[in-house]
Amino acid sequence: MLKEFKTFIAQGNVLDLAVGVVIGAAFGKITTSLVEDIINPILGLLIGGVDFTQLKIVLKEAVGETPEVAVKYGNFIQVLIQFVIIAWVIFMIVKAANKLRLSESAKKE
Repeated sequence: MLKEFKTFIAQGNVLDLAVGVVIGAAFGKITTSLVEDIINPILGLLIGGVDFTQLKIVLKEAVGETPEVAVKYGNFIQVLIQFVIIAWVIFMIVKAANKLRLSESAKKE
């Protein structure tokens, strides 16, 4: 079993996966910053100075030491924008890879 594990590691699949995870995590941070620090302030300014992080529907006001109960839909909007950006970039990468793969297979024929 140890020999199989060494073969598995040596094939590069694990290294490729590790690199993908690290790059994906870094890209997630970049996207989060892009949305929170650049896109949302511009959108907020365009729609009248709204801070997305403060958008919420209060279901129950805070009483004494009991915190308020609120639906924080502004945070959801931020995460949704991040998802759309990441999905778009992944789509473009896959599209480019497929185009490259098709052109390589056409050259072989």
